[in-house]
Amino acid sequence: MRVFVRGDIDGVFGLALDNLILLLVLSGLCRYVLGFSDDLLLGHVLPGAAVSLLVGNLYYSWQALQLARSSGRDDVCALPYGLNAVTVFAFVFLVMLPAKLAAQAAGAADPARVAWQAGLLACFSCGVIEVAASFIAERIRRATPRAALLSTLAGLALAFIALGFLFRAYANPVVGLSTLAVVLLGYFGRVRFRGGLPVGLVAVAVGTALAWGTGLAPTGATPPTPSLHLPLPVFADLLAGFRGDFLLTYFAVIVPMGLIIVVGSMQNLESAEAAGDLYDTRSSLAVNGIGSIAAAVFGSCFPTTLYIGHPGWKAMGARAAYSALSGIVVALMCITGTLAVFTWLVPVEAGMAILLWIGIVMTSQAFQATPRHHAPAVVIGILPGIATWGAMMAKSGLHAAGVGLPGGAAFSPDLVGKFLQSDVYISGAFALEQGVVFTAMILAATTVAVIERQFMRAALWCLIAAALSATGLMHGYHYGFADTELALKPGWNWVIGYALMALVFGSARWLTKADDSSGHPQHE
Repeated sequence: MRVFVRGDIDGVFGLALDNLILLLVLSGLCRYVLGFSDDLLLGHVLPGAAVSLLVGNLYYSWQALQLARSSGRDDVCALPYGLNAVTVFAFVFLVMLPAKLAAQAAGAADPARVAWQAGLLACFSCGVIEVAASFIAERIRRATPRAALLSTLAGLALAFIALGFLFRAYANPVVGLSTLAVVLLGYFGRVRFRGGLPVGLVAVAVGTALAWGTGLAPTGATPPTPSLHLPLPVFADLLAGFRGDFLLTYFAVIVPMGLIIVVGSMQNLESAEAAGDLYDTRSSLAVNGIGSIAAAVFGSCFPTTLYIGHPGWKAMGARAAYSALSGIVVALMCITGTLAVFTWLVPVEAGMAILLWIGIVMTSQAFQATPRHHAPAVVIGILPGIATWGAMMAKSGLHAAGVGLPGGAAFSPDLVGKFLQSDVYISGAFALEQGVVFTAMILAATTVAVIERQFMRAALWCLIAAALSATGLMHGYHYGFADTELALKPGWNWVIGYALMALVFGSARWLTKADDSSGHPQHE
């Protein structure tokens, strides 16, 4: 396989843009929520993120080349990799912001630095969890039906990639629909633009020109002059984060986040295998964890993860180089301070159609790469992701109305009754939101077992769900001032519910008999 092919250009645009969007989001959160100074953000957090991106993206490109050489194939696509969106928000609002507020209350001289140190601890610990889990993840992956792994990704991709960017496209239709047409033509229409121009390049160029022509770009003030910030280890601040109070207080956030990253990475490896690229689970997860550890050592508070979207990047023609090139491009922007300049020149709207397409392909794969008779399990596995998106939309609406904001009312159980007046059972959405990755995977796996009439296996999956609910990793939540928050305490209602499901399935062999007269064959 050639080291670089034309499709890698499209891959660079999509993967780099995905990471750039998240870098902009976390930069805003660090500045305006946590109060990080430019010296802290530009001098440590972004350079640390650059190191973590280089560690993983360079490795996964090399890994793809090795697989191509050993298999004799020229269509191997590297695993996509980058910053983890879920942990960005979790660590900012559930780890670093509480640490800052506690430091302010205690009269600390630099509360923002204390918050940063707590974030370093959380990021480093997540990396350690990923590395440790890499030794057993393959066994778990092989014991889980493919429909369960892929449908979970499909639900998240549909809700948080496809729908999000579809909204954005229709909010700015001149740019959004034009670039969507380019992407659909090039990728689904399977045509090439004259002159050999890559589809991604055409889409971004058209989108940028239209954005500037319609006044959508540039946004904000002219960015500051770029300056060089080389990554340097921050051992003293990292060690300062290993405080007993931090470990006890934020354990309930760090452990679930680490486990979610591990499970999500397993699902992405299954997605890559379904697309034809079989990668070693242990080394893939271990390097992912090493990337998070490197991030913390060099000053970033935000773990890395294997990204959703491998089938999409592969379908657009990306191979090995796109991963390394996107990592290098984004890392250089973080180190040289040109991140703000690029996003000022090229708005997100210019490339969002590429990411929308990735969400579509991921959802399609869940149906295409699983047995046809497992389609109901795929649908069930998609639903929790959509429910989580709905819960977040409801919360955004409440925030827009002033709930959970300074001077406004706090989140509380009283909200449930108000939603019920419109026949919206919002408490169910809040419960599905917590531990959504586990819930989606277990519900889909249970359904697969039922379809295959493996009723004792279905009962076992329900007992696993009951056990996770008993720890609070699934469904457990309490009301904070501005949101519902993960609570590592037993959710007895869900424990009992899953236990009863297990009882129903476990007794099915004695209480039921096979009925194939419905016209729906067991296998197609």
